[in-house]
Amino acid sequence: MSSEPADSASPDTDAFDVIVLGAGPAGENAAQYAIAGSDRTAALVEHELVGGECSYWACMPSKALLRPTQVLATATHMPGVQQHVTADHVDIPAVLSRRDRFTSGHDDSSQVLWADAAGIDVIRGHAHLTGPRTVTVDGDHPRTLHARHAVVLATGTVATVPDLPGLRAALPWTSRDATNLRQIPRRILVIGGGVVACETATWLRQLGADEVTVVVRGPRLLARIEPFASDAVADRMQTRGVRLRFGTEVTSVTRPDVRDTGVGMIHGGPVTAELTDGTTIEVDELVVATGRRAAVGHLGLDTVGLDTGTVTVDDHLTVAGVDGTWLYAVGDVNGRAALTHMGKYQARVCGDVIAARAENRPLDDPRYRASADHGQIPQVIFTVPEISSVGHTADSARDAGLDVEVLEADIDVAGAALHRDDFTGHATLVVDRATDVLVGATFAGSDVAELVHAATVAIVGKVSLGLLWHAVPAYPTISEVWLRLLETRRP
Repeated sequence: MSSEPADSASPDTDAFDVIVLGAGPAGENAAQYAIAGSDRTAALVEHELVGGECSYWACMPSKALLRPTQVLATATHMPGVQQHVTADHVDIPAVLSRRDRFTSGHDDSSQVLWADAAGIDVIRGHAHLTGPRTVTVDGDHPRTLHARHAVVLATGTVATVPDLPGLRAALPWTSRDATNLRQIPRRILVIGGGVVACETATWLRQLGADEVTVVVRGPRLLARIEPFASDAVADRMQTRGVRLRFGTEVTSVTRPDVRDTGVGMIHGGPVTAELTDGTTIEVDELVVATGRRAAVGHLGLDTVGLDTGTVTVDDHLTVAGVDGTWLYAVGDVNGRAALTHMGKYQARVCGDVIAARAENRPLDDPRYRASADHGQIPQVIFTVPEISSVGHTADSARDAGLDVEVLEADIDVAGAALHRDDFTGHATLVVDRATDVLVGATFAGSDVAELVHAATVAIVGKVSLGLLWHAVPAYPTISEVWLRLLETRRP
């Protein structure tokens, strides 16, 4: 399990024990874990902001936009409070200002200070492999870096924009534009039915967009979650005036007066989109949320004998197809689980593996394998209602060859009623009949994010349903739904 002897760095290179390409949460964690408590050195190479997509363009700003309207909705359904709520909408400038505080105004100096304190060098520029253990950084001051032990790819993903007639020329918004908006468009079209599309449509409507239309190629939203949960989101969207167009695609887009001012593109007139059903829709802005692709195109993968389009890793997060055990990939770039918390999890495993190999320690301990990527992935979707889930859905479990039983219950417990007067929700557990252990769980309702970790522990720990009877939920909490679910199993 030991690492190969490190090559000697030539005089014109900078040598580090660990070099991480990409300074998002996954890259930061990989560097920190690889050198913590040792005299090893690490460098983070980043061409944008230290902190990455999540900190400035995804998780943090999107949740900052969603939360204020959720608080207002709770207040307006709470006697004793609702009488003092004098407005039916949030203060938009205040919401945007709070979002900007969470993104630090796109200033990453505090993240750089953290890296310095952790003993990690931050290097600015675009990085690419130029051979085994060798990284070249392009920028104002080009550098060649040499890794004694490991290079870690943590470059994430980028939004894809379909090559439809006129779409790219119309300068549509991607998730980055949507989370960093300065004004709320009156009319907006969202293309896509996944998590980004649903959360974006939710906050745009809640923040005051008059007309929000979502065009979905398939028959439902959020195709990978339990149907009851996606149906609940669709129903609430429609109740709130969002127009959902299922089984429909955009065929072409036109937008007049898109002008180049010399300092960037300025959006001009309204956007006109032609749809496959023959209808036309005119909006002020268009959001494309049709997926993302791994940011590997300029990493120089071919210089180490890899396909330039994909990166595949084993459970140690070591990249397959490379001689030796020096190249790793963590987070969205490896395609295993495109979620920030899973990227950070992989990075912790990866950093520990690098440290163990550097110190010639065996990798027998389970913590050196990223096992949670296999059927144990938790997720929260911050729509209305909120959706939290972990592991399999009933359909995915059956597709995996499992004989499953599904336990269902409405979230109709004292804790939920106390939480807010209009609380509604539903929950399901997916149980493997052969082992009588939980393999999946889904919750839909207000603030159900906090329910999913208990399910995650039960799945990872392979806790039998018989033992779960003795995991007593506190009264009065929403967690009492666990008891209601188990009661459906009583003879």
